[in-house]
Amino acid sequence: MQTGTSIPLSILDLSPIVEGDSPRQALRNTLAFAQAADRHDFKRFWLAEHHNMPGIASAATSVVIGYVAAGTDRIRVGAGGVMLPNHAPLVIAEQFGTLEALYPGRIDLGLGRAPGTDQRTAAALRRNFGNTDETFPLDLTELQSYFAPARPGQAVRAVPGAGADVPIWLLGSSLFSARLAAKSGLPFAFASHFAPELLLHAFYVYRNEFQPSATLKEPYAMATVNIVLAETDREARKLFTSQQQAVLNIRRGRAGQLPPPRDSMAGLWSPTEEAMVDEVLTYAFVGSADNVAPRLNAFIERTRADEVMVTTHVYDLGARIRSLEMLAAMRTPSATAA
Repeated sequence: MQTGTSIPLSILDLSPIVEGDSPRQALRNTLAFAQAADRHDFKRFWLAEHHNMPGIASAATSVVIGYVAAGTDRIRVGAGGVMLPNHAPLVIAEQFGTLEALYPGRIDLGLGRAPGTDQRTAAALRRNFGNTDETFPLDLTELQSYFAPARPGQAVRAVPGAGADVPIWLLGSSLFSARLAAKSGLPFAFASHFAPELLLHAFYVYRNEFQPSATLKEPYAMATVNIVLAETDREARKLFTSQQQAVLNIRRGRAGQLPPPRDSMAGLWSPTEEAMVDEVLTYAFVGSADNVAPRLNAFIERTRADEVMVTTHVYDLGARIRSLEMLAAMRTPSATAA
């Protein structure tokens, strides 16, 4: 799938649990969404690790990746990401080595260093709660060692995992992972869909400090954005109110299931809260294809992103798939065929 400057487009899905529904249905919806992305030639379909979140069903990320990979044919499926400090590196190597053995050439492993949850849940997950600035690079190196071909006499091996061709990405919303990805010669994905402020700076740091590695000779930067497409701007804006409400609820400390859309957000938030939500969702492209196409193309040209990953946090599965289909069909003047 290509658009704008002919760069690939991919999908990030959070397996949203909508109000009145169940995790079981959310996961079924995720598979249906992934199958639509597969049909329409998107490059990747990633899932994110979050814990203790009533509105997100992808906590057991590697399990959901296997479910999605089994139900699709071509699209790469991966983690966007696994929060490595929550896990022993050997466990992740075994999990993703297993996924690669089952679905060869289709598995990605994106790694983050945040807990993906609140501090109390993070403590329950990690048991030993250390300084990730110090431990994350060490955990990354250990994980990479398990994916390397097994050495004679190696005492601890990942089986499956040793010698597996699982591309590792570093994910971030700050400069830390940008610098580590550059130093490690790894592809880098920035979470600009909820942390827009440092996107351009992070890309500059990553490209400026990049050191070629055995797996990547040139920097490769991906940006994540929110896109909601519909037949009219008004309809798209209504669909988008579900995500606006979700962000507002999280900031109020009342995270819950994804609420249904509203005709208007008027009266639901204060001016200060509205400004906060707008800032978080700076990189949200909402509207008809005619409205969104030039704005997305301008974003690609400004950031020089090598790939764009799209998240569509919409209440109704049919509307979510329709937004994806419209994105697949959308062609800006500079686009080429997929």
